[in-house]
Amino acid sequence: MEQLWMALVLLVVLFFLLGSGIWVALSLLGVGLAGMAIFTSAPVGQVLASTVWGASNSWALAALPLFIWMGEILFRSRLSSDMFNGLSPWLSGLPGRLLHVNVLGCGIFAAVSGSSAATAATVGKMSIPELTKRGYDSKMVLGTLAGSGTLGLLIPPSIILIVYGVATDQSIARLFVAGILPGALLVGLFMGYVAIWSLLNRDKVPDDVERLSFIEKVKRTRSLLPVVLLIAGVVGSIYAGVASPTDAAAVGVALALLLTWLSGDLSWESFRDGLVGATKTSCMIAFILAGASFLTVAMGFTGIPRMLAEWIGGMGLSPYALLAALTVFFVVLGCFLDGISVVVLTTSVILPMVEKVGIDTLWFGIFVVIVVEMSQITPPVGFNLFVLQGLTGRNILEIAKAALPFFLLMVLALAIIVWVPELATYLPNSMGR
Repeated sequence: MEQLWMALVLLVVLFFLLGSGIWVALSLLGVGLAGMAIFTSAPVGQVLASTVWGASNSWALAALPLFIWMGEILFRSRLSSDMFNGLSPWLSGLPGRLLHVNVLGCGIFAAVSGSSAATAATVGKMSIPELTKRGYDSKMVLGTLAGSGTLGLLIPPSIILIVYGVATDQSIARLFVAGILPGALLVGLFMGYVAIWSLLNRDKVPDDVERLSFIEKVKRTRSLLPVVLLIAGVVGSIYAGVASPTDAAAVGVALALLLTWLSGDLSWESFRDGLVGATKTSCMIAFILAGASFLTVAMGFTGIPRMLAEWIGGMGLSPYALLAALTVFFVVLGCFLDGISVVVLTTSVILPMVEKVGIDTLWFGIFVVIVVEMSQITPPVGFNLFVLQGLTGRNILEIAKAALPFFLLMVLALAIIVWVPELATYLPNSMGR
């Protein structure tokens, strides 16, 4: 009972700090300090110093700024227009035609970006004017972008999977590989929905098929070659065991700089802006991780995670019941916090419960990322909704309504992953530890 009151007090402190507009990292540090100062006799200063240094001095974390920088470099290149030109000849014959470019374009860019917001912004900047000009239904254009933009969280290299791996001491390489099949599943579900919708709404899909010979299609596909090489260099080196995620991130940055230089997009201004943008984002994430790491240690001193795990264990919840409750919890929390904050804020408390009921923590990482993807397109703080609002000037609730079918498809994907967990565990188990 004492730990329950402690948890309620700290929860009130957390929501007060977050509601007051204080940075997430400072809020996490504040809750940890309050918990240790009020409920323990541990030396707060020493614990804070050693924990923050330990959280910052992590080799696995070195991959994070490199992947972010790679995404920033490509964000400022003409990669997205090359993708459109390379994909559109092959997709214009499918039901839904060029709407599939949004889905596949986001899937491909996610594999070289790692960021949900960067994926939605980059592909959206190219496809929204193009598809609107050709007369495609605006709701489906926005919906496919909002839903598919979240793939940046799951398809490797994923920034949020790196954060989860660091926060839970999981192998980042295995997490990356675990995200491949679930990412492909989501792409397949999104494309299937677009095809079915277009067959039921033929009047909303313009007949703008461009008649091209097979040779011309192949010629246009050459513009996809740089992207394919980049994906092969990054993901392929990890899966083959040639490089660690950190090494692969460095390879990705070098390849991205080389490709943008060869395409003529690399200038001093774009290089500087990309480096500054990556530095800002990386510092923000590292600061949040340091705050979350201290909160994790503070919670360990108070005994709250152990108490909650024992409480959940005493309730006799099945793994499915626990996952259902956690799904609702994560979606609600994700309505008010960004995905990285959700992961680092909850892992210290949630993981003991998950381990208590025998859920694989590697599989749980993929589960969490899909749920966080869902929260990226739920108001009031769905980050992808804000990105698309900035691109289009449309009402955020209108964009959320357009994204609703894709939210439901993610729920279906989540159910499939729960029903067939091998989708997330087969590839990492086949590559060994």
